[in-house]
Amino acid sequence: MSAPAASLDLAASLGRARRRRTTRRAAAVGALAVVVVVLFAVSLMVGHTLYGLGDVLRVVAGQDVPGASFTVGELRLPRACLGLLAGACLGAGGVTFQTMLRNPLASPDVIGIQQGASAAAVFAVVFLSVSQTMVSVLAIVAALATALLIYVLSFKDGVVGTRLILIGIGIAAMLHSVVTYVLARADQWDLQMAMRWLTGSLNSADWDVVVPLAIGTVVVAPLLLSQQRRLDLLRLGDDAASALGVPVERTRLLAVLAAVGLLAFATAAAGPIAFVAFLAGPIAARLVGPGISLVVPSALVGSALVLGADLVGQWVFGTRYPVGVITGALGAPFLVYLLVRAHRTGGSL
Repeated sequence: MSAPAASLDLAASLGRARRRRTTRRAAAVGALAVVVVVLFAVSLMVGHTLYGLGDVLRVVAGQDVPGASFTVGELRLPRACLGLLAGACLGAGGVTFQTMLRNPLASPDVIGIQQGASAAAVFAVVFLSVSQTMVSVLAIVAALATALLIYVLSFKDGVVGTRLILIGIGIAAMLHSVVTYVLARADQWDLQMAMRWLTGSLNSADWDVVVPLAIGTVVVAPLLLSQQRRLDLLRLGDDAASALGVPVERTRLLAVLAAVGLLAFATAAAGPIAFVAFLAGPIAARLVGPGISLVVPSALVGSALVLGADLVGQWVFGTRYPVGVITGALGAPFLVYLLVRAHRTGGSL
């Protein structure tokens, strides 16, 4: 075979492989979207009273359906929307940190950002006796402040992933001590409220909670999506990304601000739902494969995890469990797996 013919065959083979990868990625993202839609619909249909899909669709369309209008429209729909949005924010925010720092342990619930929101919220509940809205505002501010502190402390001729993770784990440990101290000083009623907030739950879902989260998501998510291509190039390393024209520190700062904003809004609305930000990215990466931004797939995985875990926590067991209990049970073994694999491979995660 002549050299030109061989080159044409190679180019054709590469083109077919590229099309197969593109098809697989599109199919995986489409399948994730279908799973999220199905879980969302099931969340509206299932309960002590089962409603058919037709009744649910009529309620969502604004029609008056006896019984279903209140149960679906005022109880189940806000809860499902909260789970959908909170899961998407946690998934997108978590994978941003993992991509930016090239380490699956660089998750907001591992490096202290969610702990910052938790400490502020518990302090507000126990000592300040403020409204739920103010508790949420303080949680958002504290998450942003914690992320800024971790970023500043880890910055030395740029941000190194390992240094940021270690500093974040140390900050998380200190904030956990703050939470423990505050809980020890709380009276019985405040303790119950604080523990419900710390667990991560959709039980407080209503439109007063969902609407601010939706607004925050709509405002912040475009900023993160605008940086996803540059963020993916950071996987190659700072030097390689800079050589490709990426403003490394500016991209990292904008990505951190956007990711922390999404995480803060989600945590303020539903509490620190454990391990969703940690799990969504690795699951999405395995499903869609390399060569595609993981922000949107991880958001879909996060929504599926929260909606699915909430259904399991409500209806599978003899008693009802908050969604954070179920996601924590899923995430803890995965964290152990990562650490064991790191030990066996000499530290590579």
